[in-house]
Amino acid sequence: MVQLKILSGKMAGTSWVARRFPVRVGRGPGCDLRLDEDGIWDQHLTLELEPAAGFSLKTSPDALARVNGLPLSGTLLRNGDTIELGAVRMQFWLGPVRQSSLAVREVLSWGAITAVILGQIAVLYWLLE
Repeated sequence: MVQLKILSGKMAGTSWVARRFPVRVGRGPGCDLRLDEDGIWDQHLTLELEPAAGFSLKTSPDALARVNGLPLSGTLLRNGDTIELGAVRMQFWLGPVRQSSLAVREVLSWGAITAVILGQIAVLYWLLE
């Protein structure tokens, strides 16, 4: 799970969770994360998941963004990187992954193992009579 912790601007102190990729960030109505701040374009940047490389940041052609203080138009992101666009500063985080409960599968597996063992005992008893 990818989280963007917003550090400055009107939404400071909030975290935004990316549910699908690519993620469009800007002030436009078609953006996944809408930031209505000074210096933010309608579609300022895009976060993409590249399976072989990781998470990448790409800015729109004329938009400016800084990652860890360096002006970039595109880069791979690492956990904890700071992204600055316009008047907003945010931090890129890989959040904890939730594991689904396996209790039902475990109970069914143990039930199946128990049934097989009882079946084998019944067959052995039947053969020995």
